[in-house]
Amino acid sequence: MRLFGAALLAAMTGSLVFGPARADWVPPLKGNDTGGIISYSLAGAGDVRVIAAHHCARYGKVAKFLGVQAYPGGYVSFACRWVPYGPDQPPLQTRY
Repeated sequence: MRLFGAALLAAMTGSLVFGPARADWVPPLKGNDTGGIISYSLAGAGDVRVIAAHHCARYGKVAKFLGVQAYPGGYVSFACRWVPYGPDQPPLQTRY
């Protein structure tokens, strides 16, 4: 029984040590109802303003851009903000 436990411990340790860390992977869009970040690699591939507007429209808000880190691995940050509007004028929400 001790030999089995030692072998199991060695196998788990080996899988943790030699497994990929995936620390260099960046999600294309990460956010919630208060805002988010978009990977700068998408800036050349698509319109980040539209991506942010779609994200914030899910919560009934509009996007305000805060900053850009214009280098590989950087982010475009934005905030989702409430806007004053009349009862018959909700923010535009489009579907993908």
